[in-house]
Amino acid sequence: MVLSTSDVTTNPLSLADELVLMLLNEENGYFHQVPGWDLNCAVIGAVLAELSLMARIDTDQDSLFLLDPKPTGNPALDPVLEEIAADQVQRSAQYWIERLAPRAESIIDLTLDHLVERKILEHHNGDFWTLARTKGQSEMFNGSAGSGIQFVKTRITQAIFNNEIPDPRDIIIICLVNTCDVFRFMFQLDEEAEKRIEFICNMDLLGRSIAAAVSHNLSGPIFRRSALSKKIPSVPLRKVIFNSNIRKGNIPALFADLAKEYGPVFQLRPPFVGPKIFLAGPEMNHWVNRNGRMYLRAKDYFADFEKVYGANGVLPSLDGADHFRLRKSMAPAYSRRRLAGQLEEVYGQVREHMTTWEVGESYPATRMCRRLVNAQISPLMVSVHSQDIIDDLMTFKERALNTHIIGILPKFMLKTPGMRRRAKAVDTLLERVQRGHTPAQRAGSPRDLADDFLSLHASDPQFVPEANLTFAFGAALVASVYLGDAVSFALYAMAAHPGLQARVQSEADALFADGDPDGRDFSLSNIDVTHRMMMESLRIYPIVPMSMRNVMNSCLVEGYELPLGSRVHIAQTAAHYMEDVFPEPFKFDIDRYLSPRLEHQSPGYAPYGLGTHKCLGSRWMELQLTLNVLLVAHHFTLEVQPANYKLKFSPLPSLKPSKKLKFRIAEQRNEIRV
Repeated sequence: MVLSTSDVTTNPLSLADELVLMLLNEENGYFHQVPGWDLNCAVIGAVLAELSLMARIDTDQDSLFLLDPKPTGNPALDPVLEEIAADQVQRSAQYWIERLAPRAESIIDLTLDHLVERKILEHHNGDFWTLARTKGQSEMFNGSAGSGIQFVKTRITQAIFNNEIPDPRDIIIICLVNTCDVFRFMFQLDEEAEKRIEFICNMDLLGRSIAAAVSHNLSGPIFRRSALSKKIPSVPLRKVIFNSNIRKGNIPALFADLAKEYGPVFQLRPPFVGPKIFLAGPEMNHWVNRNGRMYLRAKDYFADFEKVYGANGVLPSLDGADHFRLRKSMAPAYSRRRLAGQLEEVYGQVREHMTTWEVGESYPATRMCRRLVNAQISPLMVSVHSQDIIDDLMTFKERALNTHIIGILPKFMLKTPGMRRRAKAVDTLLERVQRGHTPAQRAGSPRDLADDFLSLHASDPQFVPEANLTFAFGAALVASVYLGDAVSFALYAMAAHPGLQARVQSEADALFADGDPDGRDFSLSNIDVTHRMMMESLRIYPIVPMSMRNVMNSCLVEGYELPLGSRVHIAQTAAHYMEDVFPEPFKFDIDRYLSPRLEHQSPGYAPYGLGTHKCLGSRWMELQLTLNVLLVAHHFTLEVQPANYKLKFSPLPSLKPSKKLKFRIAEQRNEIRV
């Protein structure tokens, strides 16, 4: 049965494209959740149907025939066609659907990339997907107004509810979507509509084969039962205690060592607490990015911490549609574009703070860089000054993390007299923000993060209650911790390699030669060395080396079961120290990111986290981190103190240099214009 090719040239979308678009839930940026086997069969069915439309294969009731082995030029189709052509035995469509199902994941990735390239979908940090509202889509979809999803859904709706005669493509799409059991989420189906769908599905032989492959497959359940017998390896505590990296505080390298010996899934059994499951390696990173939203959630581990601030349901603790909605609403506040629009103000803040540095003096690296960054973050994010209280805010936050997230301190340690005094800084910050954000005070001022949160609270106080504002404003400022520590690591990398410091200074001098650059001047061609130094610094010194989630749906990972309710520690930066991902991982080498090496282009490079909770402000951070390092390099030469110091880490609650690291201001290279 060769399907008609009448629409092949006029329809710009393949059947795999249309299937993916139909599965996208436009309200929450996710795809309708489909059991893995069902989805894999549907995707392969789409590929086989497309090859049939292109007259490469044909099917009858018993067999699938090869008609033409000539490649199509489509990377999603040609490997399937090649495998069919290489087989010398005539087999059924169901056989090929089952055999090719493991290829489905790579086909989905190719399809998503294709839809983004065609500007039909837009990909966001955290693996969220939305429709790209671009001009010219009506021409792309045969003159139909609206998006690709609307174009496909309109055809399907007419076939199901208007009893219009569906063409071969629409029959296949209806079969595929029905196999995935997604129609009930899209439409209100009555008995008549369900019968109509069943009737349409029976019109096509390949569609029936897909349904049979899903419902009659036996290997899946058998495989699942056998996999449950695999036991997660337990790491003896001595392997951790006597590991050389733990003594240096290098948590990512520790987990890389453990994963090398015990595999990507292992567990620790510390005394007096339950077992802790760890995932480490590029394959685990890929799995979390792709599947984490279906099996893991954040709110369980974060609940006690947010309660410290009187909050409930803040961005780090939300999951699913609510998380997507808040993330999307706050994206402008954390965007590179907003920072780029205020660079003149940032330059002034950095320079004013650097006037306090004296040549010949040495400064503790962590405190020096955190205060440098807070001098910018506080006025940029919440339009107040907070240098007088930032130390208390940071100390209180780190104690709360060590108590309620890391769990290394008893809860009463957050209620000591010193911590009660520092907690008052949180209320002081809220009062300052509220006083400075009246309509009269904000008139003519650029919008900041506090404006965005207050606006969202006013429009939907149930979604963003007043109780959550204290956490939101405090979290904005304690971002100075993470960004400041990233600056300290980058400055260490620069100062510890004098030749590299000279190259960065050369780029900085060229960038500031004719005045202050704007956002467009921070192009990769202008800051190539600095940019690659930043990437390598984030690899070898990741600020947040690990994240935690709770298992909300039991699942299999690498053949191991993650039990329902268990706490999972995702060591996403362990891959930064794996030799098969980054050769000579302890070597600081900025040429890793040049072609043909491009070692960062793998799931192993994850300095900003993974999945739906990937750092929302990563693009902001990249620009602010870069301009801080370039401004320092333009005005000063730094030296590491003590001389020949071997870097050690303070790993909790986040990775930072040890207190022994200092920077000496060796010389002032250029005048600081305030």
